[in-house]
Amino acid sequence: MASMDDEEAIALALAEAKAAATRGEVPVGAVLLAADGALLAQDGNRIVERKDPTAHAEMLVMRAGALALGNERLTGTQLFVSLEPCAMCAGAIALARVARLVFAADDPKGGAVLHGARFFEQATCHHRPVIARAGDAAGAGEILRDFFRARR
Repeated sequence: MASMDDEEAIALALAEAKAAATRGEVPVGAVLLAADGALLAQDGNRIVERKDPTAHAEMLVMRAGALALGNERLTGTQLFVSLEPCAMCAGAIALARVARLVFAADDPKGGAVLHGARFFEQATCHHRPVIARAGDAAGAGEILRDFFRARR
């Protein structure tokens, strides 16, 4: 499998976010790459579709990645997300031992990486991924704003 760079992976996550919006889901998309950069999983939110409050894009790709690798530890993997992860997803990222987290847009209301709980900065967090930014943060935010504006 060919490896992806950061911009390709975040672009794929943004495409998954747009696809989630067309399904009526909050538009968040995620991509999980193996240690060698090969694509393990890609998905968008499916909370409404699955009637599952934990069916966030990050959770879905980490579950699929764990199955693909045959291991609950996602050591060496990289997770790309269109939006800053929430506390639930940040906790799962730490438990899975994801090596690197890359996201496009900040989430001042629900994010838990740079905002809110700042999960990875807590003394009780036993694994901290490298955190990076990639992609068009303004464009990623606009996808969300358009989605919610259409519902008001």
